[in-house]
Amino acid sequence: MKKFIIAIATLLVLSIFLSACGSSGSSGGGGDTVTLKLAHSGSDTHQYQTAAAKFKGLVEEKSGGTIKVEIHGNATLGSEAEVIEQVMDGTIDMTTVAADSSLANTVPEMNLFGIPYIFENREHVYSKLDGEPGKKLLSLIDEHNMKGLGFWEVGFRHLTNNKKEIKTPADLDGMKIRVQPAPVWEAHMAALGASATPVNFNELYSALDQGVVDGQENPLPSIHSMKFYEVQKYISLSAHTYTPAVVIMSNNTWDKLSDEQKTVVEEAIAETTKYHRESLAEEEAEIIEELEGQGTVINEPDRAAFKEATKEVKDAVKDQVPAELIADMEQH
Repeated sequence: MKKFIIAIATLLVLSIFLSACGSSGSSGGGGDTVTLKLAHSGSDTHQYQTAAAKFKGLVEEKSGGTIKVEIHGNATLGSEAEVIEQVMDGTIDMTTVAADSSLANTVPEMNLFGIPYIFENREHVYSKLDGEPGKKLLSLIDEHNMKGLGFWEVGFRHLTNNKKEIKTPADLDGMKIRVQPAPVWEAHMAALGASATPVNFNELYSALDQGVVDGQENPLPSIHSMKFYEVQKYISLSAHTYTPAVVIMSNNTWDKLSDEQKTVVEEAIAETTKYHRESLAEEEAEIIEELEGQGTVINEPDRAAFKEATKEVKDAVKDQVPAELIADMEQH
């Protein structure tokens, strides 16, 4: 009898242990709590982080706490290229990355966003990203064991340097400009007479500070959040390209989510997108005022001259970006 009681007690303890293990998993289904690991390369105030934090709040609220989001910023889990690889193999659940950076080396069509002056303004951009051209681009990500969930904001990109005010393309002649590691940017800088120098985003401040490069190009919120203005005296509002932050999830993770969980994630992505666009538009005007007050020289260059000088850049990526996709995006 005693042995029988001990055996029953042992089975009961084992049952409780297995039940506890089953309720702490990080995959969907069965009522388990899902923990999504989201990595990015931006600072604690970068656009990536503000969007990720908003997404986290929305997902956790909408799911009643059954979906949790862990944010790993500041490239703590690797550069954008490294994180993309980890999302593809399922080591990391999610990331948000610049479309025309390392992602373009996996999904060549993303080089589209490095083509100068194909977008006239924000309204033009959003109509395309939210329409069929944007859906087509996201679908291409699915071919690489990743799911494209949407487009958050990085913004229109501007030139900075620490040598002189940039008014025309000729002012860039011979300058070393940091670019994103994608083919389109080599052609872009060559058209302006500058030397394209790829540098990981999380290493850019140091490269600017040490003179490895003379300048770089990024949206105002990036320049501000990463404190590039501390080592760059001049900002030229060239608005030469627009970069979206593509939100990507590993298919390994997506396939484990229940239909209800997928709906929660998609709704949170869409709401974050709207919030992000509105908040960053307001922020840009404040950044200009703040930086000018600190002595940064900010000017409006001859955009028509820049557009003319770079009009052949699209030809450099014709093998990566279908002409019809470019035409779809350009049509206003």
